[in-house]
Amino acid sequence: MNSKNQVESTLKEILEVVKPLHEDWVTRFKIINELREVVQSIENLRGATVEPFGSFVSNLFSRWGDLDISIEVSFGQCVSSAGKKRKQTLLGELLRALRKQGGWSRLNFIPSARVPILKIVSKWQNISCDISIDNIQGEIKSKFLFWLNEIDGRFRDMVLLVKEWAKANGINNPKTGTFNSYSLSLLVIFHFQTCVPPILPPLKDIYPTNVVDDLTGAKVDAERRIAQVCSSNIARFKSSTSRIVNRSSLSELFISFIAKFSEINSRASELGICTFTGQWEYIANNTRWLPRTYAIFIEDPLEQPENSARAVGQKQLVKIAEAFEMTRRTLISANVTRNTLLPTLVGPQTSRFLIKKHPTVYSNSNYRSYPNTPPQVHRVVQSPLQTQYHLWQPQYKNSRPSTSQMQHQGPRMVPSTPKSQSQFARMRVMNGPSLPNHQFQKPNPSVPQDQVQVQVQPQIQIARTEGYNVKFGTRRPHRVQHNQGQMWRPKYDR
Repeated sequence: MNSKNQVESTLKEILEVVKPLHEDWVTRFKIINELREVVQSIENLRGATVEPFGSFVSNLFSRWGDLDISIEVSFGQCVSSAGKKRKQTLLGELLRALRKQGGWSRLNFIPSARVPILKIVSKWQNISCDISIDNIQGEIKSKFLFWLNEIDGRFRDMVLLVKEWAKANGINNPKTGTFNSYSLSLLVIFHFQTCVPPILPPLKDIYPTNVVDDLTGAKVDAERRIAQVCSSNIARFKSSTSRIVNRSSLSELFISFIAKFSEINSRASELGICTFTGQWEYIANNTRWLPRTYAIFIEDPLEQPENSARAVGQKQLVKIAEAFEMTRRTLISANVTRNTLLPTLVGPQTSRFLIKKHPTVYSNSNYRSYPNTPPQVHRVVQSPLQTQYHLWQPQYKNSRPSTSQMQHQGPRMVPSTPKSQSQFARMRVMNGPSLPNHQFQKPNPSVPQDQVQVQVQPQIQIARTEGYNVKFGTRRPHRVQHNQGQMWRPKYDR
């Protein structure tokens, strides 16, 4: 097997392990419901809603990913935010209620943070949860990242791989002065914008203004307006006949991503990363970013001119650049093997699921030994919540998609009537890009057949434009207009 094929097969093997299974979704929904019960037991929070956001909502979380929660005290009627003192008080009351209930561990209240936060760990799979108050900006950013999957399913795969790689190399922790997961997602977006041919457009072509500035008025209406604009512009971009389709493999995209940022330390002194325009920007020429006080500038395209990488320090930026360069050398090595790739690409938690196939992979590495736990089979296991949280199923409009239409398409999102905030989304599971034909899981003799459902890989559905008011002949990006169409969001169970 040549080097390129070896990298490709290893990356796909990693994805099989890190992508969440059905039970991982169910567990997180269970945690959300338990938090709802606790919130409703607090006098000052009765009527408040518990809303997930972050990688769980954007469908960019791994099996061991954290869960971000926003408690909305505005009851979803209008876009507002409690003051910092009020947030601190409410989180303090929640902390006491969680301690009283029991079943939660490592409770850590951080009132002095830029956004006051309560960190807890659930008894279910030891999932870490970060709880904040009225984090509406975080919610809309999460949905925006989810919508990008509509353009190309490779985006999700790349984000999962890059986050796993960053954790393995110790550069995915803002507490230690390195990248947070949102910054890593923006780096993937930037790479997809600047590769040849580009996979993603400048984000100004999807939403032409600052998203957080348009979060005004009724929350449902504000989200609907933003979603409508994004929906129309994404549909226009995808349907453009002049767009050249990028057909790079996952390994080619990953290798070029690592190479692109291998000199990030030297570039960051003069250039900032701007996904809004889709290009490197000179810091000295960008008045929004001055005065320059950060080691690296990765602008938040939805909350300009905030720096999503403001936690990164200069010393840690050197460490980040070294991680990129070391990985680049490993990937282009003529003698690259699975054994040399895995210690660079995955951390111990993921590696234990990969050792079973080749137990000697880490025999000469510094990794501690783990029990030979076999990888989880991608199946749907019956559970008490299965009747509540269903897997996403394919839906077609008039005809089946052609092979060219299906290639590199992400999970399909359909419009739905906004629900009240008290009825949280039972989001359908979407597993990224799918194969042309239904593929059924082979029966596992070790699992009783009455406990296993056959999992179907859904086909990709043709883009549906009803209700979107899309004019494909218009080239200019769709502008913000009020009260257009329905909110474009993940499809929820009725």
